Amino acid sequence: MDRDGVIIRDSGYLDSITKLEWVPGIFHTLQRLKELDIPVVVVTNQSGVARGYFSEDDVQRIHAHMQQVIRSRGGLIAAFYQCPFHPEAVLPTYRHENHPDRKPNPGMIIRAARDWNLDLKRSVMIGDKSSDVEAGRRAGLKSYLFDDYNIYQYFCKRQLFK
Repeated sequence: MDRDGVIIRDSGYLDSITKLEWVPGIFHTLQRLKELDIPVVVVTNQSGVARGYFSEDDVQRIHAHMQQVIRSRGGLIAAFYQCPFHPEAVLPTYRHENHPDRKPNPGMIIRAARDWNLDLKRSVMIGDKSSDVEAGRRAGLKSYLFDDYNIYQYFCKRQLFK
């Protein structure tokens, strides 16, 4: 899954947990996936790091907070993968013209599949942008564009709890 726009509302460059707003239905969705023993991996571009808006540590703190809240609601994220690189980075460390992890490239998905022994043919990518869908497609996944209000209803309509 993508993070911004799928798990949490896309509020621009999320630099604080105080700005975090959950997508409706996400807790029920993650709880159901956990019950079904389906691992959830988050792959997220985080160009705010490259732009100097916040640090990688800030992203890690937000992910740790998200995981804590998700677990308290009966769900689980197996892992978070983030790509801080961007071709127009103001911080030279993060400037890269076409980083293999930056969606629409599939690097984070391929790494997650290797790290978690995931069968890409039995996996799906859910994202709210065409770059998310393209990253999934390039990794060999069925990919879905989340264009709804409630993620749980979205999963049910597409019979994704299999």
